[in-house]
Amino acid sequence: MEPAYWQYNASSVDFITQDGLKAAHLKDGMPFIPKNLQFANGTIEYDVALKLGFPGISFRISKDGKSADQFYLRYFGSTSPERRTTIQYAAIVDSMSMWDMTDEYQGGAKLNIPGWNHVKLVVSGKQLKAYVNNMTRPALLVPMLEGSEAKGGLAFSGGDVTITNFIVRPDVTEGLDPAPGYVPPYNDTRYLRNWQVNKPNAFPFGREVAAFLPGRGMVRAPEYPDSTASWTPVWAGPRGIVNLTRALGATPFGQRRLAWIKTTIASATAQEHTLQLGFSDEIWLFVNGDMVLADKNLLTHQDKSSRKAGVRLRIRV
Repeated sequence: MEPAYWQYNASSVDFITQDGLKAAHLKDGMPFIPKNLQFANGTIEYDVALKLGFPGISFRISKDGKSADQFYLRYFGSTSPERRTTIQYAAIVDSMSMWDMTDEYQGGAKLNIPGWNHVKLVVSGKQLKAYVNNMTRPALLVPMLEGSEAKGGLAFSGGDVTITNFIVRPDVTEGLDPAPGYVPPYNDTRYLRNWQVNKPNAFPFGREVAAFLPGRGMVRAPEYPDSTASWTPVWAGPRGIVNLTRALGATPFGQRRLAWIKTTIASATAQEHTLQLGFSDEIWLFVNGDMVLADKNLLTHQDKSSRKAGVRLRIRV
């Protein structure tokens, strides 16, 4: 924990002594990067003291800085080991955190506020075990890391956060299997896995894909795809999620884009099923050309729409 070993913004980090330990105080969330360190597999340990926010560490950061795996703590005034939102893993895809797409990769842990919190991450291939303060039982298990890199840099983040006792042990993985672990939705044939996606279009805020007008019925926007649209296959991954950021790249901050995905359901008989559909941020759902659902699930949306919408539709063949 000395300046010569780190890459950082000089106005963002103070090197201090706290409780007799050499430490670095991160003031404003700018990245704090160990020099000349590439990490693939092994154990990462550090102690962190925090007041508020979500300090974390990114690992296997790509050369362009746009892809990584990230683990972080969360604290906003209260916490308990039973609160499932105390810690989280999320992938970084094209500079976008997938935090809202990894609900199942959250967990609980006892945090010392004030005080030091000891974090140990064991990374092996596609799997992660994360310990927080309790070193006998992992606080979080991630069976399938979703970052795109097998090796890359490390970086701490967080504002008003102090880091000390940073240790990396390459290839020390405690026998953790590097192969992907069990993801429950992987075996579930009820998920719609095979989709096609078209190229995204700029879609200014305030516009809608379709509207019902008096005397005219449903009127679609010009962006509704016609027979000339080109399509590319896209697969809902092991967790059953179609990640459009991974397929199409991130939407620039403050902008809005529209993309269409489609699939075909074949059935030997006419039957009725309930479709459980999660989405972020906005959706317009058409079945056989008719719009059956329009909804918004924005972080700042006043209605706080559920991430799952239930739709009952009839499949006809």
